Amino acid sequence: MAYRVLGRAGPPQPRRARRLLFAFTLSLSCTYLCYSLLCCCDDLGRSRLLRAPRCLRGPGAGGQKLLPKSRPCDPPGPTPSAPAALAPAPRLPAANLSGSPRLGTKRLPQALIVGVKKGGTRAVLEFIRVHPDVRALGTEPHFFDRNYGRGLDWYRSLMPRTLDSQITLEKTPSYFVTQEAPRRIFNMSRDTKLIVVVRNPVTRAISDYTQTLSKKPDIPTFEGLSFRNRTLGLVDVSWNAIRIGLYALHLESWLQYFPLSQILFVSGERLITDPAGELGRVQDFLGIKRFITDKHFYFNKTKGFPCLKRTESSLLPRCLGKSKGRTHVQIDPEVIDQLREFYRPYNVKFYETVGQDFRWE
Repeated sequence: MAYRVLGRAGPPQPRRARRLLFAFTLSLSCTYLCYSLLCCCDDLGRSRLLRAPRCLRGPGAGGQKLLPKSRPCDPPGPTPSAPAALAPAPRLPAANLSGSPRLGTKRLPQALIVGVKKGGTRAVLEFIRVHPDVRALGTEPHFFDRNYGRGLDWYRSLMPRTLDSQITLEKTPSYFVTQEAPRRIFNMSRDTKLIVVVRNPVTRAISDYTQTLSKKPDIPTFEGLSFRNRTLGLVDVSWNAIRIGLYALHLESWLQYFPLSQILFVSGERLITDPAGELGRVQDFLGIKRFITDKHFYFNKTKGFPCLKRTESSLLPRCLGKSKGRTHVQIDPEVIDQLREFYRPYNVKFYETVGQDFRWE
Protein backbone atom coordinates (compact mmCIF):
# COMPACT_ATOMS: atom_id res chain seq x y z
CA MET A 1 0.00 0.00 0.00
CA ALA A 2 2.78 2.37 0.79
CA TYR A 3 4.34 1.73 -2.59
CA ARG A 4 1.17 2.64 -4.48
CA VAL A 5 0.70 5.87 -2.61
CA LEU A 6 4.25 6.82 -3.13
CA GLY A 7 3.95 5.95 -6.83
CA ARG A 8 0.98 8.20 -7.36
CA ALA A 9 2.62 11.12 -5.62
CA GLY A 10 5.83 10.81 -7.65
CA PRO A 11 6.57 11.89 -11.25
CA PRO A 12 4.10 10.91 -14.06
CA GLN A 13 4.62 7.64 -15.82
CA PRO A 14 6.03 7.70 -19.42
CA ARG A 15 2.70 6.52 -20.91
CA ARG A 16 0.81 9.42 -19.44
CA ALA A 17 3.40 11.90 -20.72
CA ARG A 18 3.03 10.55 -24.22
CA ARG A 19 -0.76 10.94 -24.00
CA LEU A 20 -0.45 14.54 -22.92
CA LEU A 21 2.02 15.30 -25.70
CA PHE A 22 -0.27 13.66 -28.29
CA ALA A 23 -3.29 15.66 -27.12
CA PHE A 24 -1.34 18.90 -27.26
CA THR A 25 -0.05 18.18 -30.77
CA LEU A 26 -3.52 17.24 -31.98
CA SER A 27 -4.92 20.49 -30.63
CA LEU A 28 -2.30 22.52 -32.45
CA SER A 29 -2.92 20.64 -35.71
CA CYS A 30 -6.67 21.24 -35.55
CA THR A 31 -6.16 24.91 -34.86
CA TYR A 32 -3.79 25.25 -37.82
CA LEU A 33 -6.16 23.30 -40.08
CA CYS A 34 -9.13 25.51 -39.18
CA TYR A 35 -7.10 28.66 -39.74
CA SER A 36 -5.90 27.42 -43.12
CA LEU A 37 -9.45 26.57 -44.20
CA LEU A 38 -10.71 29.99 -43.19
CA CYS A 39 -7.95 31.76 -45.13
CA CYS A 40 -8.47 29.55 -48.16
CA CYS A 41 -12.20 30.17 -48.20
CA ASP A 42 -11.68 33.88 -47.77
CA ASP A 43 -9.23 33.99 -50.69
CA LEU A 44 -11.59 31.87 -52.78
CA GLY A 45 -14.52 34.18 -52.12
CA ARG A 46 -12.44 37.24 -52.84
CA SER A 47 -11.17 35.69 -56.05
CA ARG A 48 -14.72 35.00 -57.21
CA LEU A 49 -15.85 38.43 -56.19
CA LEU A 50 -13.05 40.15 -58.09
CA ARG A 51 -13.18 37.65 -60.97
CA ALA A 52 -9.39 37.47 -60.94
CA PRO A 53 -9.14 34.73 -63.59
CA ARG A 54 -10.43 37.23 -66.23
CA CYS A 55 -7.15 39.17 -66.08
CA LEU A 56 -8.58 42.67 -66.32
CA ARG A 57 -5.37 44.20 -67.60
CA GLY A 58 -2.31 42.89 -69.29
CA PRO A 59 1.09 44.04 -70.54
CA GLY A 60 0.95 46.86 -73.06
CA ALA A 61 -2.70 47.65 -72.38
CA GLY A 62 -1.75 50.83 -70.56
CA GLY A 63 -4.66 50.30 -68.22
CA GLN A 64 -7.05 51.32 -70.99
CA LYS A 65 -8.62 48.14 -72.40
CA LEU A 66 -10.25 45.05 -71.02
CA LEU A 67 -8.55 41.91 -72.31
CA PRO A 68 -10.57 39.06 -73.84
CA LYS A 69 -11.90 36.53 -71.38
CA SER A 70 -9.99 33.73 -73.13
CA ARG A 71 -6.63 35.43 -72.71
CA PRO A 72 -4.42 33.69 -70.09
CA CYS A 73 -3.46 35.55 -66.95
CA ASP A 74 -0.11 37.23 -66.58
CA PRO A 75 2.59 35.28 -64.73
CA PRO A 76 2.28 35.69 -60.96
CA GLY A 77 4.48 38.34 -59.45
CA PRO A 78 5.14 39.60 -55.95
CA THR A 79 2.10 39.52 -53.71
CA PRO A 80 0.66 43.07 -53.53
CA SER A 81 -0.46 44.63 -50.31
CA ALA A 82 -3.95 45.11 -51.76
CA PRO A 83 -5.88 43.18 -54.46
CA ALA A 84 -4.63 44.26 -57.90
CA ALA A 85 -8.14 44.79 -59.21
CA LEU A 86 -8.84 47.32 -56.46
CA ALA A 87 -5.57 49.24 -56.86
CA PRO A 88 -5.94 52.58 -58.74
CA ALA A 89 -4.56 52.70 -62.28
CA PRO A 90 -1.27 54.60 -62.55
CA ARG A 91 -1.73 58.23 -63.62
CA LEU A 92 0.40 59.49 -66.47
CA PRO A 93 1.67 63.08 -66.64
CA ALA A 94 -0.88 65.36 -68.30
CA ALA A 95 1.42 66.23 -71.19
CA ASN A 96 2.01 62.58 -72.08
CA LEU A 97 -1.51 61.14 -72.09
CA SER A 98 -1.25 60.47 -75.81
CA GLY A 99 2.10 58.79 -75.43
CA SER A 100 3.78 61.41 -77.62
CA PRO A 101 6.65 63.69 -76.57
CA ARG A 102 5.79 66.84 -74.68
CA LEU A 103 4.40 69.40 -77.13
CA GLY A 104 4.53 72.52 -75.00
CA THR A 105 2.10 74.58 -72.97
CA LYS A 106 -1.35 76.00 -73.66
CA ARG A 107 -1.06 79.77 -73.66
CA LEU A 108 -3.33 82.70 -74.31
CA PRO A 109 -2.81 83.92 -77.90
CA GLN A 110 -0.15 86.52 -78.56
CA ALA A 111 -1.78 87.43 -81.90
CA LEU A 112 -5.37 87.57 -83.16
CA ILE A 113 -6.93 87.79 -86.60
CA VAL A 114 -9.85 89.99 -85.62
CA GLY A 115 -11.47 90.70 -88.97
CA VAL A 116 -13.11 91.13 -91.27
CA LYS A 117 -15.72 88.60 -92.30
CA LYS A 118 -15.43 87.58 -96.00
CA GLY A 119 -12.22 89.55 -96.28
CA GLY A 120 -9.80 86.61 -96.49
CA THR A 121 -9.23 85.73 -92.84
CA ARG A 122 -9.42 81.98 -93.41
CA ALA A 123 -6.79 82.21 -96.15
CA VAL A 124 -4.41 84.12 -93.88
CA LEU A 125 -4.93 81.61 -91.08
CA GLU A 126 -4.31 78.56 -93.28
CA PHE A 127 -1.31 80.12 -94.97
CA ILE A 128 0.41 81.27 -91.77
CA ARG A 129 -0.14 77.88 -90.13
CA VAL A 130 2.47 76.48 -92.52
CA HIS A 131 5.09 78.37 -90.53
CA PRO A 132 6.82 76.16 -87.93
CA ASP A 133 6.86 78.99 -85.39
CA VAL A 134 3.07 79.48 -85.46
CA ARG A 135 0.40 77.29 -83.88
CA ALA A 136 -3.17 78.34 -84.58
CA LEU A 137 -6.61 77.33 -83.37
CA GLY A 138 -8.52 76.03 -86.39
CA THR A 139 -12.02 76.94 -85.23
CA GLU A 140 -13.43 80.33 -84.28
CA PRO A 141 -13.94 80.40 -80.49
CA HIS A 142 -15.87 83.71 -80.43
CA PHE A 143 -14.53 84.32 -76.95
CA PHE A 144 -14.42 88.11 -76.94
CA ASP A 145 -17.90 88.52 -78.41
CA ARG A 146 -20.08 85.53 -77.39
CA ASN A 147 -18.27 83.46 -74.77
CA TYR A 148 -16.49 86.04 -72.65
CA GLY A 149 -18.38 84.94 -69.56
CA ARG A 150 -16.65 81.55 -69.65
CA GLY A 151 -13.41 83.14 -68.49
CA LEU A 152 -9.81 83.18 -69.64
CA ASP A 153 -9.08 79.70 -68.27
CA TRP A 154 -11.72 78.26 -70.61
CA TYR A 155 -10.30 80.30 -73.48
CA ARG A 156 -6.77 79.11 -72.76
CA SER A 157 -7.92 75.49 -72.67
CA LEU A 158 -8.95 75.74 -76.34
CA MET A 159 -5.51 76.78 -77.53
CA PRO A 160 -2.99 74.42 -79.12
CA ARG A 161 0.14 73.59 -77.17
CA THR A 162 3.13 75.73 -78.10
CA LEU A 163 6.82 75.77 -77.33
CA ASP A 164 8.46 78.89 -75.93
CA SER A 165 9.68 79.80 -79.42
CA GLN A 166 6.21 79.52 -81.01
CA ILE A 167 3.33 81.98 -81.34
CA THR A 168 -0.26 81.08 -80.47
CA LEU A 169 -2.78 82.51 -82.96
CA GLU A 170 -6.56 82.66 -83.05
CA LYS A 171 -9.07 83.93 -85.63
CA THR A 172 -12.59 85.27 -85.14
CA PRO A 173 -13.58 87.89 -87.79
CA SER A 174 -16.57 89.22 -85.85
CA TYR A 175 -14.28 90.74 -83.21
CA PHE A 176 -13.57 93.75 -85.43
CA VAL A 177 -17.19 94.91 -85.32
CA THR A 178 -17.82 94.01 -81.65
CA GLN A 179 -17.81 97.12 -79.49
CA GLU A 180 -16.54 95.37 -76.36
CA ALA A 181 -13.81 93.31 -78.05
CA PRO A 182 -10.96 95.90 -78.00
CA ARG A 183 -11.30 96.52 -74.25
CA ARG A 184 -11.57 92.81 -73.46
CA ILE A 185 -8.52 91.92 -75.53
CA PHE A 186 -6.58 94.79 -73.96
CA ASN A 187 -7.46 93.47 -70.51
CA MET A 188 -6.10 90.08 -71.51
CA SER A 189 -2.84 91.56 -72.81
CA ARG A 190 -2.06 95.06 -73.97
CA ASP A 191 0.76 93.59 -76.09
CA THR A 192 -1.55 91.49 -78.28
CA LYS A 193 -0.83 91.84 -81.99
CA LEU A 194 -3.91 92.33 -84.17
CA ILE A 195 -4.35 91.38 -87.83
CA VAL A 196 -7.22 92.84 -89.85
CA VAL A 197 -7.85 91.51 -93.36
CA VAL A 198 -9.83 94.10 -95.31
CA ARG A 199 -11.41 94.03 -98.74
CA ASN A 200 -13.34 96.39 -101.00
CA PRO A 201 -16.48 96.90 -98.86
CA VAL A 202 -18.83 96.56 -101.84
CA THR A 203 -17.28 93.27 -102.99
CA ARG A 204 -17.19 92.11 -99.38
CA ALA A 205 -20.91 92.85 -98.96
CA ILE A 206 -21.79 90.90 -102.12
CA SER A 207 -19.69 87.96 -100.93
CA ASP A 208 -21.41 88.10 -97.54
CA TYR A 209 -24.82 88.09 -99.22
CA THR A 210 -23.83 85.19 -101.50
CA GLN A 211 -22.86 83.10 -98.48
CA THR A 212 -26.14 83.88 -96.69
CA LEU A 213 -28.14 83.14 -99.84
CA SER A 214 -26.59 79.67 -100.07
CA LYS A 215 -28.01 78.92 -96.62
CA LYS A 216 -31.28 80.87 -96.85
CA PRO A 217 -32.52 80.93 -100.47
CA ASP A 218 -35.70 82.80 -99.54
CA ILE A 219 -34.05 86.00 -98.27
CA PRO A 220 -34.80 89.33 -100.04
CA THR A 221 -32.67 90.59 -102.91
CA PHE A 222 -29.31 92.22 -102.32
CA GLU A 223 -30.73 95.52 -103.54
CA GLY A 224 -33.70 95.28 -101.20
CA LEU A 225 -31.48 94.69 -98.18
CA SER A 226 -28.90 97.35 -99.08
CA PHE A 227 -31.22 100.36 -99.33
CA ARG A 228 -33.91 101.87 -97.21
CA ASN A 229 -34.79 103.99 -100.22
CA ARG A 230 -32.76 103.43 -103.36
CA THR A 231 -34.33 106.37 -105.21
CA LEU A 232 -33.09 108.74 -102.51
CA GLY A 233 -29.84 106.80 -102.17
CA LEU A 234 -30.49 105.94 -98.52
CA VAL A 235 -28.32 102.94 -97.65
CA ASP A 236 -29.45 100.70 -94.80
CA VAL A 237 -26.45 100.64 -92.46
CA SER A 238 -28.37 98.45 -90.02
CA TRP A 239 -27.86 95.50 -92.38
CA ASN A 240 -24.78 93.71 -91.13
CA ALA A 241 -23.35 93.14 -94.63
CA ILE A 242 -23.26 96.92 -95.16
CA ARG A 243 -22.25 97.88 -91.63
CA ILE A 244 -19.12 95.69 -91.56
CA GLY A 245 -17.63 97.67 -94.48
CA LEU A 246 -17.52 100.91 -92.46
CA TYR A 247 -13.93 100.13 -91.50
CA ALA A 248 -13.02 103.65 -90.39
CA LEU A 249 -15.82 103.73 -87.82
CA HIS A 250 -14.99 100.33 -86.33
CA LEU A 251 -11.28 101.18 -86.18
CA GLU A 252 -11.96 104.09 -83.82
CA SER A 253 -12.88 101.66 -81.04
CA TRP A 254 -9.62 99.76 -81.46
CA LEU A 255 -7.42 102.85 -81.48
CA GLN A 256 -8.73 103.72 -78.02
CA TYR A 257 -6.78 100.75 -76.67
CA PHE A 258 -4.13 99.76 -79.23
CA PRO A 259 -1.65 101.87 -81.24
CA LEU A 260 -1.48 101.45 -85.00
CA SER A 261 1.91 99.80 -84.59
CA GLN A 262 0.15 96.78 -83.06
CA ILE A 263 -2.35 96.43 -85.92
CA LEU A 264 -1.54 94.99 -89.34
CA PHE A 265 -3.96 95.58 -92.21
CA VAL A 266 -3.80 92.88 -94.87
CA SER A 267 -5.26 93.52 -98.33
CA GLY A 268 -7.75 90.84 -99.33
CA GLU A 269 -7.17 91.73 -102.99
CA ARG A 270 -3.38 91.43 -102.79
CA LEU A 271 -3.79 88.21 -100.87
CA ILE A 272 -5.11 86.77 -104.15
CA THR A 273 -2.67 88.39 -106.57
CA ASP A 274 0.44 88.23 -104.36
CA PRO A 275 -0.09 85.83 -101.43
CA ALA A 276 3.64 85.48 -100.69
CA GLY A 277 4.02 89.26 -100.50
CA GLU A 278 1.17 89.69 -98.04
CA LEU A 279 2.32 86.70 -95.98
CA GLY A 280 5.78 88.24 -95.90
CA ARG A 281 4.27 91.30 -94.22
CA VAL A 282 2.41 89.07 -91.77
CA GLN A 283 5.60 87.21 -90.84
CA ASP A 284 7.49 90.46 -90.35
CA PHE A 285 4.68 91.80 -88.17
CA LEU A 286 4.73 88.69 -85.97
CA GLY A 287 8.51 88.91 -85.65
CA ILE A 288 9.25 85.54 -87.23
CA LYS A 289 11.55 84.68 -90.11
CA ARG A 290 10.18 84.68 -93.68
CA PHE A 291 9.65 80.97 -94.05
CA ILE A 292 6.54 81.16 -96.30
CA THR A 293 7.50 82.29 -99.81
CA ASP A 294 6.38 81.95 -103.43
CA LYS A 295 7.42 78.30 -103.45
CA HIS A 296 4.49 77.49 -101.15
CA PHE A 297 1.74 78.69 -103.53
CA TYR A 298 0.13 77.95 -106.85
CA PHE A 299 -2.88 79.63 -108.42
CA ASN A 300 -6.02 77.51 -108.67
CA LYS A 301 -7.87 78.70 -111.79
CA THR A 302 -11.03 76.82 -110.87
CA LYS A 303 -11.39 78.51 -107.50
CA GLY A 304 -9.86 81.78 -108.60
CA PHE A 305 -7.40 82.14 -105.73
CA PRO A 306 -4.03 80.75 -104.60
CA CYS A 307 -3.66 77.43 -102.82
CA LEU A 308 -0.83 75.85 -100.88
CA LYS A 309 1.43 73.41 -102.68
CA ARG A 310 2.04 70.01 -101.20
CA THR A 311 4.72 69.88 -98.54
CA GLU A 312 6.73 67.20 -96.79
CA SER A 313 3.96 66.84 -94.21
CA SER A 314 1.13 66.95 -96.76
CA LEU A 315 1.39 64.93 -99.97
CA LEU A 316 -1.62 66.67 -101.52
CA PRO A 317 -2.08 70.36 -102.40
CA ARG A 318 -4.22 72.22 -99.90
CA CYS A 319 -6.99 74.59 -100.96
CA LEU A 320 -9.68 76.26 -98.91
CA GLY A 321 -13.02 74.52 -98.67
CA LYS A 322 -15.87 74.62 -101.15
CA SER A 323 -17.49 77.46 -99.22
CA LYS A 324 -14.61 79.70 -100.35
CA GLY A 325 -14.45 81.11 -103.84
CA ARG A 326 -18.17 80.93 -104.56
CA THR A 327 -19.37 82.63 -107.72
CA HIS A 328 -21.00 85.87 -106.61
CA VAL A 329 -24.60 86.60 -107.47
CA GLN A 330 -25.10 89.11 -110.29
CA ILE A 331 -25.86 92.60 -108.99
CA ASP A 332 -27.21 95.56 -110.97
CA PRO A 333 -24.16 97.73 -111.88
CA GLU A 334 -26.09 100.84 -110.84
CA VAL A 335 -26.53 99.40 -107.35
CA ILE A 336 -22.80 98.76 -107.18
CA ASP A 337 -22.04 102.33 -108.25
CA GLN A 338 -24.38 103.73 -105.61
CA LEU A 339 -22.70 101.67 -102.90
CA ARG A 340 -19.26 102.74 -104.06
CA GLU A 341 -20.28 106.37 -103.69
CA PHE A 342 -21.67 105.62 -100.25
CA TYR A 343 -18.45 103.97 -99.05
CA ARG A 344 -16.06 106.48 -100.66
CA PRO A 345 -15.76 108.94 -97.73
CA TYR A 346 -15.39 106.10 -95.23
CA ASN A 347 -12.69 104.51 -97.38
CA VAL A 348 -10.75 107.76 -97.70
CA LYS A 349 -10.84 108.26 -93.95
CA PHE A 350 -9.66 104.68 -93.45
CA TYR A 351 -6.74 105.18 -95.86
CA GLU A 352 -5.68 108.33 -94.05
CA THR A 353 -5.92 106.73 -90.62
CA VAL A 354 -3.87 103.62 -91.42
CA GLY A 355 -1.52 105.31 -93.90
CA GLN A 356 -2.26 102.82 -96.65
CA ASP A 357 -4.19 103.23 -99.92
CA PHE A 358 -6.08 100.08 -100.84
CA ARG A 359 -7.33 101.59 -104.15
CA TRP A 360 -10.95 100.47 -103.88
CA GLU A 361 -12.26 103.37 -105.96
